[in-house]
Amino acid sequence: MTTDLSIFKLVMDASLVVKLVMTLLVMASLMSWTLIMLKSGKLSSMQRNTTRFEDRFWSGVSLNSLYEELSQQTTRQGLERIFYDGFHEYKRALGTDPASRLSVSDSVQRAMRVAASKEVDELEQNLAFLATVGSTSPYIGLFGTVWGIMNSFISLGQLQQATLGVVAPGIAEALIATAIGLFAAIPAVIAYNRFSDKIDRLTVSYDNFREEFTALLERHAAQRKPA
Repeated sequence: MTTDLSIFKLVMDASLVVKLVMTLLVMASLMSWTLIMLKSGKLSSMQRNTTRFEDRFWSGVSLNSLYEELSQQTTRQGLERIFYDGFHEYKRALGTDPASRLSVSDSVQRAMRVAASKEVDELEQNLAFLATVGSTSPYIGLFGTVWGIMNSFISLGQLQQATLGVVAPGIAEALIATAIGLFAAIPAVIAYNRFSDKIDRLTVSYDNFREEFTALLERHAAQRKPA
């Protein structure tokens, strides 16, 4: 007599607690993979947008023309948003009392810093979920394994004669929980580290642009004659 040790059979024969653990881990894995695909597309789009805008900005286009062009768009993201908010504040500051021009760079920096902070916050949304899945899934899977092995030994103690064929299915079904936990955790950890690196690079690009754009506006403000 042979024992069916197929994965499906082992999962179906697992105890209720182990089944709940497996279900939780599978759901976490599906959610993390969905998030990974969405976040990957979002970050790739932001990187392309950043490169495209930097090329456009440093191509010699008029700042006023670029501002008017962006003002016609319903949505602005990344450097577009940082530039638009900064230049909008610049125009507002120069339209007030000439004495306020001394603090133009401060107000512009503040506006762009807020815009950049909002952009980074949007990019970091749901990253905590990937970190949570990556750090807790192995332990949740281990809990299912320990529970399954414990039940196997309890059942084993009630038998008069124990054989490998009796012990193996219970141990195997318990170890599946750990395997699913690792399957959920490894992609989440890799994706979290990869996304964090991309966000850090975008943040550096935003910071560098803010500094360069502020210096450019300061030169423009200094060349303007007081009214």
